[in-house]
Amino acid sequence: MLLPSTRAIITGGVSGLGFAVARHLVAQGGKVALFDLNDDKGTAAIAELGEANARYFRTDVSDEAGVVANVDAANAFLGGLNAAINCAGIIGAGRVLGRDGAMPLSLFQTTVMVNLVGSFNVAKAAAAVMQHNAPGVDGERGVIVNTASVAAYEGQIGQAAYSASKGGVVAMTLPMARELARFGIRVMTVAPGIFWTPMVDGMPESVQQSLSASIPFPSRLGKPEEFADLVAYILGNPYLNGETIRLDGATRLAPK
Repeated sequence: MLLPSTRAIITGGVSGLGFAVARHLVAQGGKVALFDLNDDKGTAAIAELGEANARYFRTDVSDEAGVVANVDAANAFLGGLNAAINCAGIIGAGRVLGRDGAMPLSLFQTTVMVNLVGSFNVAKAAAAVMQHNAPGVDGERGVIVNTASVAAYEGQIGQAAYSASKGGVVAMTLPMARELARFGIRVMTVAPGIFWTPMVDGMPESVQQSLSASIPFPSRLGKPEEFADLVAYILGNPYLNGETIRLDGATRLAPK
């Protein structure tokens, strides 16, 4: 896929990793639809990217009917849809057995609903539209890129819900890629390590330094632009399919 021809839905698209992807794609001549729940940041994102290049759609990714409606609206705005990048997610931190007792099931359910079910929900709605695209090189009609986490592999104490949700994203990558192959739709996942996001920005400097020191090389937090670079490369390389790529500076999460 040539980046100037990219017409993408990006969930979690108004901040952090999602907005970095949006910036990158628009800079390359692409057009984006930003799915998120922060209206103020959505307005600011569109002001920066330009109304001709981007539009914000208030979207709860776990709402099936709402996602289908917004995917259709995004398709109309974009003039076609050939990429869906799932960056929406929540931390869902909490111990299975905490000081106040067992984790409320609602916390686990909400984390899985946003991170895993939300990714599936957007992916299948986008694929339903992409299947009707005219085939390009190699018969490609679209690309889906999901976001997991290194916590899918080495979840820390307090990450049972988060790791389960991200592990599910990793696990569905290959079967979804195999199934959608007949439509010419590729499916990939990126598993980022510790990245510089608004959440990390609010942590004490001592914690930020400790996180940086835990990463072998380069010994720093990942930059959202580096995540965006990888997503763009995935979009442009048609032989990448059915795989999860760790983007983590060789870090492996400790138990806590």
